[in-house]
Amino acid sequence: MAATQLLPMHTETTADGPEETTPFSFPLDGWLERQRFGPGLTIFFGLILGFLAFQGISLVVMLLAIVATSDLQDLVALDPSTLVETYASELLVANTVGQFLGLLGLGWLFATLHTSRPAEMLRIRGTSVRLVVLSLVGLVALFPLVQWVGSMVDALPWPESIRRFEQTQMDLLEQVLATDLGFFFTLFTMAITPALCEEVFFRGYIQRQSERMFSTWVPAVVFTGVVFGLYHMRLTQAVPLSMLGIYMAYVVWVSRSLVPGVLVHLANNGFAVTLGAYISASETLSVQDLESIDFPAWVIILSAAAFTLVVRALHRDTRNNTEKSHGQAAHI
Repeated sequence: MAATQLLPMHTETTADGPEETTPFSFPLDGWLERQRFGPGLTIFFGLILGFLAFQGISLVVMLLAIVATSDLQDLVALDPSTLVETYASELLVANTVGQFLGLLGLGWLFATLHTSRPAEMLRIRGTSVRLVVLSLVGLVALFPLVQWVGSMVDALPWPESIRRFEQTQMDLLEQVLATDLGFFFTLFTMAITPALCEEVFFRGYIQRQSERMFSTWVPAVVFTGVVFGLYHMRLTQAVPLSMLGIYMAYVVWVSRSLVPGVLVHLANNGFAVTLGAYISASETLSVQDLESIDFPAWVIILSAAAFTLVVRALHRDTRNNTEKSHGQAAHI
């Protein structure tokens, strides 16, 4: 009788340092593992394919939607600003389809090529209510720090070409927000969709592979957050976006669950959409005002202290007790 091959199991690292096999370990029995593709290589190709798939699918869906509802001659005659204003809903729908297929779908596909249990690889599982609340409190504490760092980086002497490119992005965003598409439609396309799709792709697949590549959690969390920040193609905001990305990667790692990352992402984007809707209705405010909120020094200091306390609480209490209380605490 032929011997049964033991499948390699991924192990998670505890907050105390040494690795241990957990009930959430998963077999690395997929095609990419059998072909011995390393984590670094799959991260590289995953990021490239994710970018191309997201942008390509969004563009195709956008063009199909416009062509189906418009005359091509009228379409050619429109200038870019009018085009965005006229087809704002089609633009958001195309972006949503691109994210679901090009990011969430691709992340799930890659996970299935690594393991027969992709949900476990992507950390799609419940977690405690306490951990979710702590994660959201941490986001509130982090917000003034992110705004302060963002204003410092934005004040640097960036090349005019970068300024023009990002101003174009801001103008397009303002035009979309100024279009009366309905608050819940905008919330779904600009907050709920990125929270689900980007978390599965970045904090699910890319982070898990980063942990395998670096063999320890700190560089993996930082790498995932920085890649997330750069992926948005806004160089003047890459540092604050990376800070948010690192924090979301941390709460996913410390909880062994994608849920806190999704909810933190949703809270951040949902707040931005809500405030953006308010700003778009104002005659004196602009989207740039959303990114240039100034906080006094005492708020920044208090924010840093509060954030430190939240992270310590997350690291000390929840990471060490997640497995112990898994069947006892209230779960989401």
